[in-house]
Formats: sequence, structure tokens, C-alpha cells
Amino acid sequence: MPDLLIADKWRDYALLDCGDGMKRERWGDFVLVRPDPQIIWPRRSGTPWEKYDAIYSRSSEGGGRWEFRTALPDEWTIAYGDLTFRIRPTNFKHTGLFPEQAVNWDWFSRLIRECDRPVNVLNLFGYTGAATVAAARAGASVCHIDAAKGMVDWCRANAELSGLADAPIRYIVDDCLKFVRREIRRGRRYDAIIMDPPSYGRGKSGEMWKLENDLWPFLKECRQLLSDNPLFFLINAYTAYLSPTVLSNLLREALLDIEVPGTLSSGEVGLPIQSDGKILPCGIYARWERADD
Repeated sequence: MPDLLIADKWRDYALLDCGDGMKRERWGDFVLVRPDPQIIWPRRSGTPWEKYDAIYSRSSEGGGRWEFRTALPDEWTIAYGDLTFRIRPTNFKHTGLFPEQAVNWDWFSRLIRECDRPVNVLNLFGYTGAATVAAARAGASVCHIDAAKGMVDWCRANAELSGLADAPIRYIVDDCLKFVRREIRRGRRYDAIIMDPPSYGRGKSGEMWKLENDLWPFLKECRQLLSDNPLFFLINAYTAYLSPTVLSNLLREALLDIEVPGTLSSGEVGLPIQSDGKILPCGIYARWERADD
């Protein structure tokens, strides 16, 4: 059965309260309020939140904007263990970090540290690189891929903030599918793959990506990049149209011919809500990891 993994080890981040489509979060010293489509339950207090520094409001025409009560810095940092990340409110309501993913950082960091050999990790759709930085901190060599140069630059900044400026990280600005196909032709192999594909996307030449249609063929190509002695494979997704079991089934089929023993798991990742103890679901995952010899 799918599991629910809760990212409850944070000190610099907290999900303070949720309700009526909004969430109130503490990011270091600052409190932000943002919309979240999963929050369809009412605010328990029934009264508006008063204590926050900025709120992201949707507009009737689409999109939205931040409204600041406090003069916030352009960016600041928060830490998770020995990792440090740059936080910045963006025009698309995001801050550059998905704190629920800490449960996955902890998982694959343990696998990397306990492995008695070098580990080469491919991080596809790598965004601002929290997973890249976590894997590099654990001792892996990492290839970080994202189509947006700004996100790749943000990843490099996070690595520098975490004391990993000289870590073996390759920073690549490219379309993930095109990169994977080139790597196949080059004969490169990776011991672990992390991917966080979007629900929808459009390439520079107008190519359309739709998760339900394109994830399976993409997984089949990624399978060709796995080494003969793979350590793990992680898929994250944020679409409401797929279940964890669907991701698990896809990953199982993609890795059907792997000759090393392994275990497969899937579920949701979530964050604890401080005010009332509920859990906010934040995405789904499927994982494969090599079984202990």
C-alpha cells in the first residue's frame, strides 16, 4: 500500500496553518501566505490571518502577485541540517524550495552514504537543485539538468551556500528528453536517477509535454542510462491526475529487466500543520532502491 512520508525535521521552515485554499508558512524569519489547491477545508479559526509578512494573491485575469506588509530582502537563506538554500518569492508564488522533499533527500542521502563505491547521480527537471545539493553533500557526483538557466544558476548558488562550490556537480541547461537521448548515444551511465517532471510543459521549439502521455516513453529512455549496478531511482510528481500506485506501476515496468535485487515503494509526501496536527499532502512519489546484499 502507498505510504505517507511526513517532512517533520525542519527547524527553519514551518507550515503554521491552512484553510480556505491558503497556507501560512514560516521561511526562516519571515511568514508568507500562499494559495494551495489541495486546501479545500475551512480555516478552523474562521478569522483572517493577521501575522504575516507577505501574501500571494490570485487575480481574476489569471496569474497573481505578492503583496508585502514588510520590506523583505530580495532573498534570504534557510538551512536543513548541513544544507543551505536560497529563498526568494517568485512571480509564480513559489519560493525556490519544496520543503516536503526533505524526506526524499534524507532517503537517498542515506543510500549514498552507506554505499561502498562511487555513486553517479542524474537529476532531471532539477529546478533549483535541492536534491542535487543533498546528493552531492552525501558524497555523490551529480549531473543537474533543467531547461531554465535561472534555475540552474540557482542550483549553483545553493551548492555554494552549502559549501559545495568545488563538489563534482555538472550544471546543464537543456531539455531533459534531448539530453537523455544524447547521453544514450554517448554511452554514459548513471547509478541513480532522480526526476521531478512537470504536469505540463512546452519546449523551446514548441514541443508539448503532458505527464500522462509522455512519462512512460521518457522512463523507457531513462532506463537505458542506468548502470549495471544501480543504487536507486526516484520519481516525484505533483499532478492530481495520477496516484502513487500509477507511478509505482510505471517504475516497475521500466525496471522489469534489472538483474540486481531491489525494492519498490510509493506514496505521498506531506507537511505537518502546526495549528491543528493535520497533514498537507504535497505530491506523490515512487522509489526503487537496491536491496541489501
